[in-house]
Amino acid sequence: MTNVITYGTFDLLHKGHIRLLERAASFGDNLIVGLSSDEFNAVKGKKAYTSFDDRKYILESIKYVDKVIPETNWDQKIEDVKKFNIDVFVMGDDWTGKFDFLKEYCKVVYLPRTTGISTTKIKNDLHN
Repeated sequence: MTNVITYGTFDLLHKGHIRLLERAASFGDNLIVGLSSDEFNAVKGKKAYTSFDDRKYILESIKYVDKVIPETNWDQKIEDVKKFNIDVFVMGDDWTGKFDFLKEYCKVVYLPRTTGISTTKIKNDLHN
């Protein structure tokens, strides 16, 4: 069994999120999503519109996702890769190079973002 992991806030779920999850899932048999907690988002200077529990509930209902775990700090990725026997780590290409340190433990893949959509764009459009 090939295990895949990705991380994110997944707030205001949109097509780009679903495409990322679909493509990440295609790299293996089991997709784990590390979902940023509300507290960790605060550390990152972000505030999700939707609560952690609601975002987790939504992600768990998506057919590509096998398991959702909380992401509570920057440093847990190596621990998660080891704990869940991860073979492939997947992130959007806006993070290219940032997680190359994981190549010692698993394959690292950066996927192109879906053009024209992002949570930031949605929030900006709603604000205007």
